[in-house]
Amino acid sequence: MILFPAIDLKDGQCVRLKLGEMDQATVFNDDPAAQAALFEAQGFSWLHIVDLNGAFAGRPVNGEAVEAILGAISMPVQLGGGIRDLATIETWLSKGVRRVILGTVAVRDPELVKEACAKFPGRVAVGIDAKGGRVAVEGWAETSELTAIDLAARFEDAGVAAIIYTDIDRDGVLKGLNLSATVELTKSTSIPVIASGGLASIDDIVALSRPENAILEGAISGRALYDGRIDVKEALRVLGGV
Repeated sequence: MILFPAIDLKDGQCVRLKLGEMDQATVFNDDPAAQAALFEAQGFSWLHIVDLNGAFAGRPVNGEAVEAILGAISMPVQLGGGIRDLATIETWLSKGVRRVILGTVAVRDPELVKEACAKFPGRVAVGIDAKGGRVAVEGWAETSELTAIDLAARFEDAGVAAIIYTDIDRDGVLKGLNLSATVELTKSTSIPVIASGGLASIDDIVALSRPENAILEGAISGRALYDGRIDVKEALRVLGGV
């Protein structure tokens, strides 16, 4: 199982939000490339990046920081936030991003997601962010009527590489992963699912390693890593060293 360290970018800095609120941002590092290099040195095998400003603006905003990160590390990167058209997808993939994450556009324009999957096999993921059980869009500022399972079903045969499922009600507040909802989603689809939102301690890591949760592709951790609540070496050992 993959443990993805997260770099959330706001105004060129590494931050963590509380419940998805942009005015509830804590800055953890003003050098995102250095933070990425540290994560790689610690033994992580993938990096998760979100352009927070981009998610609200509907276009990439922290491109300079993302490019600096790509130049500083060799491990694969998945990137989301403000990616809403094929040209932007192609640009980021050409710059070295391993896979892009499509969130708002997956709700607004599912056909574009399918087209991107066909054009870039294995390099397109879908971000499903849920608040109160409903899918949120536009940087979590709006909530749709769709459930996560409904949205995943739209892309069952599209060739989506992974679904990143975030429980917004737990994001950044260290309440623990919503494993029951994430596993329920995973059982409803053949697309690999990555858990996000609320990972708080080594207890969550141990829970991820249990047989009933082995169907998950992995999990994303942000604040707990920055706060030192998780021993990275122990976490990677528990999850099998990846």
